[in-house]
Amino acid sequence: MAIAKLGVVVLDCPEPRTLAEFYGAVLDGRVTGDDGDWVDLEVPGARPLAFQKAPGFRAPAWPAAERDSQQFHLDLTVEDLDAAEKEVLALGATVLDAEDRSRTWRVYADPAGHPFCLCAC
Repeated sequence: MAIAKLGVVVLDCPEPRTLAEFYGAVLDGRVTGDDGDWVDLEVPGARPLAFQKAPGFRAPAWPAAERDSQQFHLDLTVEDLDAAEKEVLALGATVLDAEDRSRTWRVYADPAGHPFCLCAC
């Protein structure tokens, strides 16, 4: 028997609304709450995401064990890696590791610097 149920995944960031809009565009989600310091994002067919203002936020490094290494990342499945890459880059993502085009995944950073992967389904 489970002790708890997953409620929401929360990403700390400097600008919650901006990051919520980025993931809303990527995941076809919609903002359902925004108090300035906390923004909720409803995602069709998935658990909701939330974005919390974190003063002094420092983006994790990827890959780097010596400073602020990543603590988690999101794997986002897509049908066409090249098409999805163009779209997330246009939304403000940056490439972290996408040189090996033979792999079924590529690594990016969202506008706040959190790593995420696009994975072929």
